[in-house]
Amino acid sequence: MSEPPPSPPLPPDPRRLRVILAHLDEEIADNETVATYLRLQREAVLAALGRAERPPQQQRPGRKVKGAGPLPAFTPPPARAGYVVQQKRTTHGPEPAFIHLADCTMFEGTPHPIRADEARAALTGPTITACTFCRPDTELGIDLA
Repeated sequence: MSEPPPSPPLPPDPRRLRVILAHLDEEIADNETVATYLRLQREAVLAALGRAERPPQQQRPGRKVKGAGPLPAFTPPPARAGYVVQQKRTTHGPEPAFIHLADCTMFEGTPHPIRADEARAALTGPTITACTFCRPDTELGIDLA
């Protein structure tokens, strides 16, 4: 086994010895800071490794992010209606209304969105007809032909 190399000779005067001592104390403090940081990093990696190696059935469900869900007393607005009503007014009075699918390209005028149940009920009336281009009656499962 080899012996460590001999220490360099130290100066004999106190002033230089205090400077060397201050430098050594500073190096020790710096290295303690680095050592503390490295210990914290090591603990974080070990914790992440433990979470990653945990079987899926043992994982706790993640906490919801604050504000991620809907408000308790707030109901989100209904999805855009899939059906619209086209009403035409003429000098002779109103013409029969048409029910269209919301994305129908044959629609004229201002769209009046309605729900599927409203469209189904409206198509059973005598003054409202289904668009022959987009066929909302077929989409609703109603055979009007």
